Amino acid sequence: MIFARFLAVAMLAALVAGCGTRHAVVADRNGEPLMLLGHDPVSYFTDAKAIRGDPAITARFDGDVYYFVTDEHRRMFVADPAKYAPQYGGFCSSGAAYGVKLGSDPTEWRILDGRLYIFGDVLGREYWLMDPRWHVEKADALWPEAGASGHRYQSLKRFVDRVPWYKDGKTVHDEWQAAHPGQRVDYDPGGVFTNLFVKYPGWRAREGHQQPALGLVGVDACPPACVGAESKGYGATR
Repeated sequence: MIFARFLAVAMLAALVAGCGTRHAVVADRNGEPLMLLGHDPVSYFTDAKAIRGDPAITARFDGDVYYFVTDEHRRMFVADPAKYAPQYGGFCSSGAAYGVKLGSDPTEWRILDGRLYIFGDVLGREYWLMDPRWHVEKADALWPEAGASGHRYQSLKRFVDRVPWYKDGKTVHDEWQAAHPGQRVDYDPGGVFTNLFVKYPGWRAREGHQQPALGLVGVDACPPACVGAESKGYGATR
């Protein structure tokens, strides 16, 4: 049974080899790969907020398009894009520690040692916060491999060929619960199959899966997708 399962997943991985996006991007109004659902990466540093940028104020870095609230933010980014761009291609920084590329929510973020980390959802953020530097160490080591592949292929690969420090979701959540007695986070990520094959990176935040819908600036209606507006995530409804 174990071998059959491994073979089935391996065959599926072969079918989707190269499929998916290298970074957590969605198509903007021009069909270009847009990072952070159009949120301004500089605003995390200057305002400590997730703020929707303006489709008329853009810059590119590593093949991706970024939106900015002001021309000044754009100038700051262009002068040093690696300083402001999110780590691990904008994918969940918690999953990145296991070589997995799933989830991206611009309202779930942290800055550590001058680097911007994005999470797939509130759970990813909470798990990462239990030991941020452990997660960064593991994710940094795996990113040269993970960053080169599409998210579907890479995630399937690491679901089969698990890293030595792999922990399943229940184990991680039990550790979080033990460290936070009496607290609860009622969030359903939507399932691996849906996130990997049915939907695109960032869909839960954009469409409002168990959290306020953010929309996509320049594509979806305003509100909620209004230029210059701060985005609120899971906690906004709790």
